[in-house]
Amino acid sequence: MISFLRQNVAAATLLLLAAELSWLVIAAIGAIIFLQRLPIPEPLHAAPAFVYAFLIVLFNIGFGVYRRKEKLARSSYFTRVCIASAFGTLLAYLIADWLPGGELFRQNVGAAALLAIAGQMTLRHTVMLPLVDTLLPHRLLVLGTGAQAKQVEASLAEGNVGVKLVGFFALEGNEEVEVAPKRIIGRRETLEHAVRHHGVDEIVVAVRQQRGGVLPLRDLLACRLNGVKVTDLAGFFERVHGHVPLDMSRASWFIYGDGYRQNWLRRFVKRSFDLVVVGILVIAALPVIMFTALLIALESPGTVIYRQKRVGRGGKVFTLLKFRSMTMDAEKDGKAAWAAVNDARITRIGRFIRRTRIDELPQLINVLRGEMSLVGPRPERPEFVTMLSEQIPFYAVRHSVKPGITGWAQVRHCYVATVDDTVKKLEYDIYYVKNNSLLLDLLILLETVRVVLLGEGAR
Repeated sequence: MISFLRQNVAAATLLLLAAELSWLVIAAIGAIIFLQRLPIPEPLHAAPAFVYAFLIVLFNIGFGVYRRKEKLARSSYFTRVCIASAFGTLLAYLIADWLPGGELFRQNVGAAALLAIAGQMTLRHTVMLPLVDTLLPHRLLVLGTGAQAKQVEASLAEGNVGVKLVGFFALEGNEEVEVAPKRIIGRRETLEHAVRHHGVDEIVVAVRQQRGGVLPLRDLLACRLNGVKVTDLAGFFERVHGHVPLDMSRASWFIYGDGYRQNWLRRFVKRSFDLVVVGILVIAALPVIMFTALLIALESPGTVIYRQKRVGRGGKVFTLLKFRSMTMDAEKDGKAAWAAVNDARITRIGRFIRRTRIDELPQLINVLRGEMSLVGPRPERPEFVTMLSEQIPFYAVRHSVKPGITGWAQVRHCYVATVDDTVKKLEYDIYYVKNNSLLLDLLILLETVRVVLLGEGAR
């Protein structure tokens, strides 16, 4: 696992990304050479091929092609690659007009796209994945055999490329056994010997109760000093799944843990980024905003813009703006309520703008006012915040940053309509608060494109 700009990236993912980037450049240049019967182009004329490869990889990231948590079936991978290629190819075609060698690239872009898609499918499933499993396995040993160890095993089975589970190290005493007995090791050897014998790279401590001499601390220290990474459950799930499990977290973990950086430089960069991007979006989306306002006004009586109190940074209440997607009497009893599946209060136009997230466009004004950011935890209504703060530990952590139009929870989790859903959403929000950076903001914005196009999580 490599840390890049405060984001953890698996070495296997980087290798796969580099291989696909190289193939995309070769596909773009190869199409020109083969179809035009030309010698190898001049280095300067290869610029469109590099731009094309970069854009395809960028859209692949946005559509979750490299996401380690998901073990993508070939059909799902093919669909995502095709959609990403369509967007990347179109954008590269437009940009190529300003680059040397752009005309040749534009004439052969169709062949390049077909070569790129076919090559990505072959490269990933036939070459890279078997190669990664053989040459770059990250050998992981789980300390414990109980329910927490079973959780680690299940999470690894979801598709973490390049990670090999060596087995489970049994602790002394009467610890429960919920894993397959044949995968348990260490009954007749020390932890240090087992780590050395199996070539372990990382130990995950999957033991909830760690007091009373349960853990072999001397052996863990020896392993750590020998370069073996030792990770607790909260840290493991944060790194692998991109969320912070609340049932495995304590106040001390938040206090002493890394992250939560909110210095003036980070706030300045984030605010500058918000203003630049929102300025571009307002201009680009102006026709959509005007047309949507007209349709809402024609469909049902009432205001076009819906105003609602939400809780922002530091618990400060502000007025959030949205296009009205429900009837005017949606909450005639005065009680706040989450939207349900096929909610009868939603209008026909409202259903479309909620699914496409067009209803969120007026919040660009909230961003310009400084009440919100482009990326951050979604702001909740004061009534819900009061209720959830009483029921969910560490709920106030999400209010340490500005709320956002989109966020980590929105691109990684479903729509929230229950307290249990809110707990899971909070785990993603805390991950964002802990690890927020410009790179993570860019990744979230890319994945938001996927969420909008595929209509994921809308109600």
